[in-house]
Amino acid sequence: MLPRLNVIDEIQTAAIIDAAMQVLSETGCKVMHGGALEMLAAAGASVDGERVRFPTSVIESALDSAPKGFDVFDRDGNKALDLRGWNAYYGTSTASPKTRDAVTVEIRPTVVDDIARGARVADALKNIDYVMPMGSAQDIPMQCADLHEFRATVTNTTKPIVFIAYSPVGLENVIKMAAAVRGGADALREKPFILSYPEPISPLIFPDNVVEKMLIAARAGIPQIPGTTVQPGTTGPVTLAGALVQLVAEGLVSLIIIQLASPGAPCFLSGNLNSFDMDTTLMSIASPEMSLGTAAHAAVARSLGLPSWGLAGSTDSKVLDTQAGMESAFSILAQGLAGVNLIHDVGYMDMAMVCSPEMLVMGAEAVGMARRFMQGIEVTPETLALDVIDKAGPGGNYLKAAHTRRHYREEIWFPSLFTRVHFNRWMHDGAMDMAGRARAKIAEILDSHIVPELDGEIIQRLDEIRDEGSKQALDLLE
Repeated sequence: MLPRLNVIDEIQTAAIIDAAMQVLSETGCKVMHGGALEMLAAAGASVDGERVRFPTSVIESALDSAPKGFDVFDRDGNKALDLRGWNAYYGTSTASPKTRDAVTVEIRPTVVDDIARGARVADALKNIDYVMPMGSAQDIPMQCADLHEFRATVTNTTKPIVFIAYSPVGLENVIKMAAAVRGGADALREKPFILSYPEPISPLIFPDNVVEKMLIAARAGIPQIPGTTVQPGTTGPVTLAGALVQLVAEGLVSLIIIQLASPGAPCFLSGNLNSFDMDTTLMSIASPEMSLGTAAHAAVARSLGLPSWGLAGSTDSKVLDTQAGMESAFSILAQGLAGVNLIHDVGYMDMAMVCSPEMLVMGAEAVGMARRFMQGIEVTPETLALDVIDKAGPGGNYLKAAHTRRHYREEIWFPSLFTRVHFNRWMHDGAMDMAGRARAKIAEILDSHIVPELDGEIIQRLDEIRDEGSKQALDLLE
């Protein structure tokens, strides 16, 4: 039996789904894309200007069409993520305007080189399963920054990539870049290693450019993680149950649009549930309510056969302190136990305003601890070890036992960052705290970790698409 966390039961799950469907049939949503409105009307939705309401049949048709989980591959075409059931995977933070420099510990505007270094660090961490561009580059015009960020990421990791396109044109060009890496659009469709992250707006707003990005990705066969963000008490009901109803409703609208555009297109039932601190009037990315709501949302997604999305390994703290460690570890374990499939933002600090390689490294260590716990205890004749106990007898020991040699590496978790050495050894080695050890590990990775290089012709093609796409994006402003 594996340890699992169920925060809502089947009756509560069904009640949330029923309430979300009622919201869609009675309240509806605002869709600001003409083509999507025509498509929704043709499918049977009620369209009044930009206001759309959905009969149950339209929702159920989309649920029937959507794949019940799917695989995601790495840059080389190897299966990397099985997005079904209770499988939980962890990835980096993204899109913050600032970076905490791992050498100087200065917090400063993010540049493209930070994103390249972040991808390389993430590539070296075995407990980080996928990569998002770690920051939003401030040294490149915003309209084309997504192309520079993707190029920096894809050349510094072989792991799957979740990315944010800042415009439909940017999305089209990122997909071209990914196709160049995989050997063509058909090869990318067959074994996708990228996932698109469009972001509708809570409550219940689907802007033109966001919907257009959904349509582009759906038709290209790129998996999507639509990400509205509900903050209870501000952009959603203050009660977690009510916030979940709205989040599920918004996720279903995205699913409907994507399935109508391309039946069978891979898609999550996704969204973010972040707390709004009524004292500071700021968003928290590490509150217990966030993980509780995310765990419940995963239960709803799983009941519908769809992959789920989470946010863990983050902190509202500004430094790598006790608060950072507690908030990171709590969310990582809670959401992993709840079976959230794809958990992002390991490495966030300061309420998502800062990406930190140190925080990423510490979070990866916490993921390792959590995964050992989630493995549970195997009870078999071999693990019960009756013959081993009998052979050792009263007063014996097990250090030389063959049974110990066979099992200790899988039974006992060994840290790569935490300290377990004698005090004198710790003092001799420099008496480093967690932040110091994290910085030392980052320096070691950047000095020694080698990411397999892409072929020179592929690199040239990436640069051509980046440069041409940047010009195209900037020309659209004129």
